[in-house]
Amino acid sequence: MSYLKFDKTLLANLDESLQREYIRTNRKGAYASSTIVGCNTRKYHGLLVVPIPELGDQNRVLLSSLDLTIVQHGAEFNVAVHHYKGGVISPNGHKYIREHNVDVVPATVFRVGGVILKREQVFCHYINRAIIKYTLIEANSDTLLRFRPLLAFRSVRALTHENGQINRDHVPARNGIGISLYNGYPHLFMQFSKEPQYIEGGCWYKDFEYAKERERGYECTEDLYMPGIFEIPIKKGESLYFAAGLEEANPNTLRTTFAKEVKERIPREDFFSCLRNAAHQLYYRPTPEDGYLLAGYPWFGVRARDLLVALPGCTLCVDAPERFERIMNTIVPVMQRFMQEQEHCGTIQGLHEQDIGSWAIWVVQQYARRNGIEEARRFGAFVREVADYYLSNQHPTVRVRENGLLYATGNGEPLSWMDAKLNGRAVIPREGYLVELNALWYNALCFDRELNGARPETDSLISRIEQSFPDVFLNCYNYLFDYVQDGKPQDWSVRPNMLFAASLPYTPLQRRQQLHVLEITTRELLTPKGIRTLSPKSEGYQPHCQGKQEDRELAYYNGSAWPWLLGQYTEAYLRLYGNSGVAFLERMLIGMEEELQMHGVGTISELFDGNPPFTGRGAISFAMSVGEILRAKELLNQTEHGMHLETHHMYSYTKWKI
Repeated sequence: MSYLKFDKTLLANLDESLQREYIRTNRKGAYASSTIVGCNTRKYHGLLVVPIPELGDQNRVLLSSLDLTIVQHGAEFNVAVHHYKGGVISPNGHKYIREHNVDVVPATVFRVGGVILKREQVFCHYINRAIIKYTLIEANSDTLLRFRPLLAFRSVRALTHENGQINRDHVPARNGIGISLYNGYPHLFMQFSKEPQYIEGGCWYKDFEYAKERERGYECTEDLYMPGIFEIPIKKGESLYFAAGLEEANPNTLRTTFAKEVKERIPREDFFSCLRNAAHQLYYRPTPEDGYLLAGYPWFGVRARDLLVALPGCTLCVDAPERFERIMNTIVPVMQRFMQEQEHCGTIQGLHEQDIGSWAIWVVQQYARRNGIEEARRFGAFVREVADYYLSNQHPTVRVRENGLLYATGNGEPLSWMDAKLNGRAVIPREGYLVELNALWYNALCFDRELNGARPETDSLISRIEQSFPDVFLNCYNYLFDYVQDGKPQDWSVRPNMLFAASLPYTPLQRRQQLHVLEITTRELLTPKGIRTLSPKSEGYQPHCQGKQEDRELAYYNGSAWPWLLGQYTEAYLRLYGNSGVAFLERMLIGMEEELQMHGVGTISELFDGNPPFTGRGAISFAMSVGEILRAKELLNQTEHGMHLETHHMYSYTKWKI
């Protein structure tokens, strides 16, 4: 039975099917994305969305959609679906869909009278080209396929409207045309595997409406340009291929290219294979030398924290060590230049943020845990350099206090990962001693000692933190303050950042203190989709992350549930309960497996509402969510299969043994 298959009942119900989106990427930052019925509901949707560096750092939607009409005996059946201004759905192509399957590649089966047509789609690896295969499975008489390409030629953050500035001319291409609507844009080549009849007749299709943009309070209507119509007869059993790309293709190779791309895909047969696919799609390799992880699709770039948090799960946990090496070889020199010269990287955003260095050390620590401490020593100099960077107070907004803890200042800017802001000011004004920043700091110092050897100044600092951390953060109710700021009243909000003090390999808390932290996290913050960012019992709880930008900014970290925190939760739970916690944690992850058929099909969303039904929000595929769920699953598998360690705790830096 297919793992990710949607039947005609669900597909015909647009209230359900329009909530389910797919994403396919090519490792170069380009992608194809829409809903499972092919109706675009975001300005980010399109069949060919590509980076064009000459025009800026935002992706560009070139081919928005390709409308298909099936013609028999003069009768036309348009199987496309569009949402127009005023709530009008036209055409109603979803009524002809019999099934949609995304186990290998997105595949849709249409039935129109006696015609059964299958549509399959791939996005080519390392080249900006989408290929769509149409196979006529059944037909009782002559059949004609008519295609109308709808073009946008705009940034993913803008919308286009009818104008007189477009260039209506096209250049010839084998079995198709090339067209560029505006100066500065490359030509979009649209070609078929056999010669079509092309009927010129450029016109504007007006007032498309994107429901997701309307919900988010943004401009939501646009016009799209249709340059002309392609018509091709097709016979029963025949397959026809359409390619859209920035370079002219050889029509004679489309069949073999499509087959090769399909063969390289990993079938989505279960929870793990879906996440493995999602991890591969987040891999970004803009040059042969560099490698990154994009923070998410469809709108994120490369962000330092997201990359580091997701890196172990999205590479090591999916048996892609070569990607880990490439990404580390990219980010380590960039971080070194930043520490030495405060030089910002054009590709990686957020290198200046307070916890980036500690997360980089954590990444090396995860590598050591899988491959052994000796293998990890090749990163030893980098780990020591990062530790010394903080110790020498070179970071622009962080200082080491006499008690050994890090004190962060932001002048109203958001600090750490809770980065929502309104009118340039942090929604959650976390300054001073941040609990997760200092848990990461203590862990980094201890691992530096493990990796590079002890030194008196570090030993003294570790000892001071072991005393000061509980003194500063532990309150009379046995949970940890989220942050403590000089001269300001204590904030008693229950937030998930205290979880790091119970989950990281090295912690300044005693076991009973860790148990209290985990217990209150479980009781007040755990949901089937992630960890809430604020307890429902705390003032300001806002569980629904929806509406306009202001409403969403207020909800992101005041009640929304974030899946990536389940990685830290799993680690803390196994640390404290071992094998006895496996069954509970596996039940917890069932909620994430269900999500694979919802918001972003086959992947994990950025965040979820904090209250039932825990609706997926934000980016449809988010690197930290995917990476940390993969890491949680690996931790569970290792524990469940009886892997034992050579030391007294689960964080031995020797290889796992069975």
